[in-house]
Amino acid sequence: MITKFTTVYPGHIDLPDLGQDATPANERRYSNQQLASVFEKTEAVAKCMDKWGWETLWLAEHHFQHEGYEVLPNLLMVAVHLAHVTQRLKIGCGFNIAPMWHPLRLAEDYAVADILTKGRTVFGVGRGYHTREVETFGSPMQDQEANRELFEEQVDIIFKAFKNERFSHKGKHYTLPPEVPYRGYQLKDLTLVPRPIHSLECWQPIVSANPRGLDFMVKHGIKGSVGGGAATMQEGPIHAYQKAAERAGKQLKLGQDLQIGIFFHLAKTREQAIKEMTPFYEEHVKMFAPLGFVPGITPPQVAAVAKRGNWAQADVPTLEHYMKLGAWFAGTPQQLVERIKQLNERYPGMEHINLSTSLTTPKAVMLEQFQWVAEEVMPHFKGK
Repeated sequence: MITKFTTVYPGHIDLPDLGQDATPANERRYSNQQLASVFEKTEAVAKCMDKWGWETLWLAEHHFQHEGYEVLPNLLMVAVHLAHVTQRLKIGCGFNIAPMWHPLRLAEDYAVADILTKGRTVFGVGRGYHTREVETFGSPMQDQEANRELFEEQVDIIFKAFKNERFSHKGKHYTLPPEVPYRGYQLKDLTLVPRPIHSLECWQPIVSANPRGLDFMVKHGIKGSVGGGAATMQEGPIHAYQKAAERAGKQLKLGQDLQIGIFFHLAKTREQAIKEMTPFYEEHVKMFAPLGFVPGITPPQVAAVAKRGNWAQADVPTLEHYMKLGAWFAGTPQQLVERIKQLNERYPGMEHINLSTSLTTPKAVMLEQFQWVAEEVMPHFKGK
């Protein structure tokens, strides 16, 4: 039963123009002062969500984005700050991109955040998808198999470090500890100092629903986030995760240990909601279509969205198209209530719903939308 409401804020600044007729994505470039405004915006979002009873604010790790779309490079530092200006809200790492970290540095930093936030920082790991980011940090991204291989070894190391007072590791990419003398003895093992002291919860995005990837998640008890990208609201990833659990001898209800993501926008009528959301949706397409995260879009359509306007001539899918697929919602609060009730019926084991305003939604609109959900949607699912 869905009772926990979360959102993903990828860390976009308020852009001066929006939509298909606005500045093309690759032509956006903002000053350092403008990019740094993301931190005030993030704090405002966190305080709003905390006030209105949302469970988790998920943030996204990204680097070098002078375009202003995703400009939060260190989630753990932000989580520590936000925990000190809120009372109950959890801060989710959605996600720490492991190939851009040394696994033990990531493990240490998370452990510190866990302690300083009194368990309100939620761990999350991902493989990444921006070549500009991952390859710049010296890890593979274009070679997907190499990326997955590195990621899995890193996550294995992180969980060894979290769960064992002493640990060692020998793999393709890492030998930990190194075989060196230290203070009169030969190093044989390491201890992560500190380790997390609160109950560990870890999440990962499910994109391709590859059986190997799902088996790896289940092995480590990693929960899955589905939707809002390449994995739309199709049931495939949800059933596949349940089957992966079965292969590991675990019996999960359909939807258990998963959360579904929906981009949403509320208004007094469906038509008004679509009109208001369309520029945000179009910026989403401008940003993500070239990266392969707009399902079904063709190469000519990708070329079209890189330019100003005339998307209809290229038959670029509209917001309504993806609303029918289920990854986007525009409508009234009551229509959103009915939508979530339908998800409850389909996925009886699911506890979390991830309702996210679209990339580039202005701060004032985000705050309004989060309050509106809290006042008119959440009470139907939280027994208020």
